[in-house]
Amino acid sequence: MPAAAKPEEQAPQEPAEDAASQQESDDLPPADEADPEANFDAVVNPEGEEATELTGLFVEKPSDHVTAVAGTDVTLIAKVDSSTLTRKPTMKWLKGKWLDLGSKAGKHMQFKESYDRNTKIYTYEMKIIKVVPGDAGGYRCEVTAKDKCDSSTFEVSVEASQQEEKADILSAFKRADAGEDEGELDFSALLKAAKKKRPEKEEEEIDVWELLKNAHPSEYEKIAFKYGITDLRGMLKRLKKMTVEPKHSEAFLKRLESCYTVDRGKKIVLRCEVIDPNVQVKWLKNGQEIKPSAKYVMETNGNIRTLTINKANLADDAAYECVVGDDKCFTEVFVKEPPVTITKLMDDYHVVVGERVEFEVEVSEEGAHVMWFFEDQEILKDNNSTKYRFKKDGKKHTFIILEATLDDIGMYHAWTNGGHTKGELEVEEKELEVLQDIADLTVKATEQAVFKCEVSDEKVTGKWFKDGVEVMPSDRIKMTHNGRFHRLVINDVKPGDAGDYTFVPDGYALSLSAKLNFLEIKIDYVPRQEPPKIHLDTTGNMVSQNTIIVVAGNKLRLDVEITGEPAPTVVWSKGDQPITDSTGRVRVESRKDLSSFVIEGAEREDEGNYTIVVTNPAGEDKAMLFVKIIDVPDPPEHVKCTSVGEDCATIIWEPPKFDGGAPIKGYLMERKKKGSSRWTKLNFDVYESTTYEAKRMIEGVLYEMRVFAVNSIGLSQPSLNSKPFMPIAPTSEPTRLMVHDVTDSTCTLKWLAPERIGAGGLDGYVIEYCKEGDTEWVVANTDLCEKQSYVVRGLPVGEKMNFRVVAVNIAGRSPPAIMSQPVTIREIMEHPKIRLPRELRTKYIRRVGEKINLTIPFQGKPRPAATWYKDGQPTDPKTVNVRNSNVDSILFIRSAEREHSGTYELLLKIENMEDRASFQLRVVENPGPPLNVRVTDVWGFNAALEWDPPTDDGNCEITGYTIQKADMKTKEWFTIYEHNRRTHCTASDLIMGNEYMFRVYSENLCGLSEEPRQSKNTATIAKTDLELKQTPYQEKDMTCVPKFTQPLMDRTVVAGYTTAISCSVRGFPKPKIVWMKNKMIIGEDPKYLMQNNQGVLTLNIRKPSTFDGGKYTCVAVNELGKDEVECKVNVRVAQDPNQEQK
Repeated sequence: MPAAAKPEEQAPQEPAEDAASQQESDDLPPADEADPEANFDAVVNPEGEEATELTGLFVEKPSDHVTAVAGTDVTLIAKVDSSTLTRKPTMKWLKGKWLDLGSKAGKHMQFKESYDRNTKIYTYEMKIIKVVPGDAGGYRCEVTAKDKCDSSTFEVSVEASQQEEKADILSAFKRADAGEDEGELDFSALLKAAKKKRPEKEEEEIDVWELLKNAHPSEYEKIAFKYGITDLRGMLKRLKKMTVEPKHSEAFLKRLESCYTVDRGKKIVLRCEVIDPNVQVKWLKNGQEIKPSAKYVMETNGNIRTLTINKANLADDAAYECVVGDDKCFTEVFVKEPPVTITKLMDDYHVVVGERVEFEVEVSEEGAHVMWFFEDQEILKDNNSTKYRFKKDGKKHTFIILEATLDDIGMYHAWTNGGHTKGELEVEEKELEVLQDIADLTVKATEQAVFKCEVSDEKVTGKWFKDGVEVMPSDRIKMTHNGRFHRLVINDVKPGDAGDYTFVPDGYALSLSAKLNFLEIKIDYVPRQEPPKIHLDTTGNMVSQNTIIVVAGNKLRLDVEITGEPAPTVVWSKGDQPITDSTGRVRVESRKDLSSFVIEGAEREDEGNYTIVVTNPAGEDKAMLFVKIIDVPDPPEHVKCTSVGEDCATIIWEPPKFDGGAPIKGYLMERKKKGSSRWTKLNFDVYESTTYEAKRMIEGVLYEMRVFAVNSIGLSQPSLNSKPFMPIAPTSEPTRLMVHDVTDSTCTLKWLAPERIGAGGLDGYVIEYCKEGDTEWVVANTDLCEKQSYVVRGLPVGEKMNFRVVAVNIAGRSPPAIMSQPVTIREIMEHPKIRLPRELRTKYIRRVGEKINLTIPFQGKPRPAATWYKDGQPTDPKTVNVRNSNVDSILFIRSAEREHSGTYELLLKIENMEDRASFQLRVVENPGPPLNVRVTDVWGFNAALEWDPPTDDGNCEITGYTIQKADMKTKEWFTIYEHNRRTHCTASDLIMGNEYMFRVYSENLCGLSEEPRQSKNTATIAKTDLELKQTPYQEKDMTCVPKFTQPLMDRTVVAGYTTAISCSVRGFPKPKIVWMKNKMIIGEDPKYLMQNNQGVLTLNIRKPSTFDGGKYTCVAVNELGKDEVECKVNVRVAQDPNQEQK
C-alpha cells in the first residue's frame, strides 16, 4: 500500500456515510492519516482463496488481487476482532479513493453484517451480483472504532466468460445496466448491442486514451458521449495511473488534489500553492472562467490560493482549473447527494377481488428513485402493462394495482437508498349474490320473450345457454348487460324457441334457469255465446296466489289472457280508482284476447290491490291481484359510538324505518379517519346485530363510522356519519394518595396525576368513600374534580372511613387509587405556631409611599384566631388591612407613611393556647437639610466648615453628608466630599484670590436631602507674601465706527427652498444690528431667523415665496455712527423640466 498522504494534500471533506452503511464516528481521522509503518493490506477474501497475513484490527481479509468472471457473483469478506474495543466498530466500503459504495446498495451490490457473541468477532460482507466489467478497479475498506482505525486495499479484475469474445479496454467502462443513471442518455444499450455479435462495418480504430490525454478537460464529456463511455470518472482515474512523463511546474509549488468529494449543500475548499506570492491566478470551471460571488469565494494568503464553493449542488459537479500564465493544474469535484429517506410510510390494504389498490409513499427529495418489490421480486416498470401503474407527483410515489386478484396477496416493499417501508395486501373473493332470479315465461307466437336476472356485482359477465347449448346473438336474439342486470331478449318467438334457458356468470359456480313455454292458440268456432273468463298465470312473478312481487325500479308487465264471445270489455282499477290510460308510466294495453297491465319503473306508491273486471253480454268475470313493491332498505339511523378502548370502539345503530319490503339480512360497516375521503370496509359478510366492535384502530386518531343495511334486493344508501370519536384507553390509577387534613366532619385528600394518561387526556377525578366493613361506595363530588386535592365534607365524627380516587377521561374510569388504611374522622388538636419569615426577624424598613404586603404563615388546629397589635394596641382597620385564612395572616398597607412605623405583634389563640410573634416596621424618607452651616476658619489655601445635624432625620440614622463649593465669580458648584460622617470638614486646594461659598446635603438610607443648606459666610483666600509691581501703560483706544468688511451679495433662489444671506461687520462698542426688507424693519417675524456669530451676520429666510423677493438691507449702529449694506433677492418658481420641453 502506498505511504499515507500528507495532511495538507488530502481532500478537504470526507464523504458522508449513507443510510445503507454504519454511522461513522466524527472524531476519527481518515484512513490515509494512519501510521505509514503499519501494514493495512487487508479486507476481501473471495471464495476459495487463502487470506493474507493480518495486522491491526482485521482478523480476516481477502487477498490483494481478486479475479471474478463476468456474470457471476463475488463475495468479499472482512472480519474484525472487537474484544479490545470499547464500542461497536464502523465499516465503510470504498471504490477508488472516495466513492462510498454504501450509497450504491441495492440490486447490484448488497452489504451484510453479523456478530458472533462467543468470539466477539464482527463479519462484514460485500456481495457484487452478476459482476460486470465496470466493477473492475481498486477498492478499499475502512474500520473505525473510537480511537482506533484500520484500512485495507485490494484490486478486483473482471475476466470475460468463455462464451464471449474478449472486449477491448473501453468495454470496462461501459455499464451493464443504467438502473442508477436512468435518463435520456442510456449508454447501457451500447454494451448490449456489442454482445449480439451483429456484423458491423469495419471502421478505423481510434485510440480514446490518446484523445483524452491530449484533450482539454472541458471536452471530456463530449468525447465520452461520442464513444459511448459512461464511466468517465473511472477512466480518468485509470488514465492518471498510466505512465506519463513528469512535467516540472514553473508556477506551482503544490498542485490541486486529483479529485474532491462533497455532500450536496455543504462547503468545499480547493487549495493550491504557487511559487510567486504576488502572481494572479484564474479559476476555471469546465473551461469557463469563474467570477467572484457569494457562491464562489477566491482568497489569497501568501503563496496559497483557495477557491471556496458554498452550498454545493449538482451543477458544481465539474472539472476545475487553476491557471497561472501558461501553466495550470486540474481537479474534479464530485457532489454527492444525501440519502433519500421515506417520510410517509405505506398503509396496509384489505380489498375484494377486482378492486383498485394504491400503495403510496412520500420521500424526502423530489425526483428520487424508488424501487417497488412484491415479496422478494422487483416490480419493473412496463408501459404496456394492464395490471400495474406507477405514478410520481413531487415527493409522492404511488404503485397502483388496477384490479386486485387472489395472486396479489402478500407483502409489498418500497426501497430508497436511505429507507424502506412495507405494506400488506389482503384480497378476499366475495361470493356472488343473486338479487333477482330468472322467471318462467309463457308467450305466444310472434311475441317477445324477455329473460332478466340481477346479481350483486356490476362487473360480472356471463353466458346464456338453451338446453345446454350456448345462445349466440342474432337479429332476433339480443343479449344485454347493464350494471347488475343481464337480459336475454327473443323477438318473434317461434315454437322452436321453447326450452330451458340458463344464465351462467363467468368465474362463479352458479347458474340461473327458467323455462320458456310456447302457447299455441287454437280457435274453435262456437256459434253460441261464451261467458268471459280471466286466465291468470300463477307462475312467474306470483309468489303466492294473486300476489305479485316487483323490485322497485323494475318494469312490471302482467299479460292476462281473456276469453269470451263476444269479445269482453276489460276494466283495470286500483282500489276504487279505474285505470284508463293507455300511455304513461302506469298503463293498460289491450289486444285481442289479451290485456296487459304495465308499470314502468315500479315505485313504492304502486303497491296495493288491483282488480280486473271483464264483461260481455254472456256474463262477467273478476280477479283480484295484490302488487307488492320491494326495494333496498332505508339507511340505518342514529349511528353512534358508545364506548372506546385503546384500539377499539363499540358502535350501535337503529334498524332502518323501512326494510324495503324484504327482511333485513344484516349490515355492512365502514370507517375512515376524520378529514380523509377514503372509507375502509370493516366486514365483507353481512353482520346481523346492531352493535359492532371495531378493532385495529390507532389511539388518539379521530374516526367516523357509517353503516349500510342489506336485504335480498341489495344495499341501502349509507347512514349519516357518526359523530367523530377517538379510540383511547382509560388512564392508569392516580398515585400517592394521602390524607392532608382531618376535622370532625371533613377529610382533605391529596394525590398526584396518573403515570400514564394517553391520548384521551384527563377530564378530572371522582372521589368516593365508604365506612370500614361496607362495600357500597359513596361518590363525594357531583362534578369532576380538576385539582389534585379535595375536601370530603359531611363525614360522621369518630367513624373509620375508606377513601379512593378514580381518574376519568372520555374512555371511562381508571382503576382506583385506594388508601391503604381507614381514616378516623376526628380533629386532632395542634398547638398554634407562627412561622415568622426570615426578613421580619430583623428591623423591617420601607420607604414612604411604598406598598407593604406581609404574609405570616402559621399552623394550628382547629383554626386559630389571629389578632394584630401595634405598639400594644389593636391595629386600626382604617390604616392597616388584615386578612386571615386557615394557614396564614396577611398584613397590607396600601401606601406606607411614617406614622405606620412601630412594633407589630401577631397573636394566635386556640382556646387557652396561644403563640405570639412580633417585628419592627420602620417607614423612612429623605432627611432634612443640616443646620447652621458656617465657615469657622480660613488659612492658606484651606477653609474649615462646621454645621449641626438636621432636625428631621427621615426616621432613620444619618449616614453622612455631601459638601459642595462654588466660586463667587462663576457660581458653579463642585462636590468636594461625599458620605462625610462628621459634622465638620476642611476644604483644601482653594485658589488664591478667590472667594468661596459652601453648601451641605444630609444623607440617610433613602438618599440625599431634597434641599441643601448654604453657608452663612464665605471664605476668601487672601494673597500673601506676593506683591505685584504694575508697570504703567497706556490703554489703546479700540473704539471704531461700524464698518462692513464683507457686503451682502445679490441672490436668486427657488421658491420653497430655505435660503440665507450673509455679511460681516466690525465695530466697538458692539454695534446693534437691524435687518430691513424694502426699507421696512423685519422685526420678530418667525419666517426670518437672524444670527450674529462673532461679527458674521446671517439672515435665514424659511421656505421663501415670490412675495419674499425684494431689496434686503443690514444696518449696524453704535454710539460712534452707523453703516449699512444691501442686496437684491429674486425668488423664482420651479418648473417641471418635461413641461419646459413641451
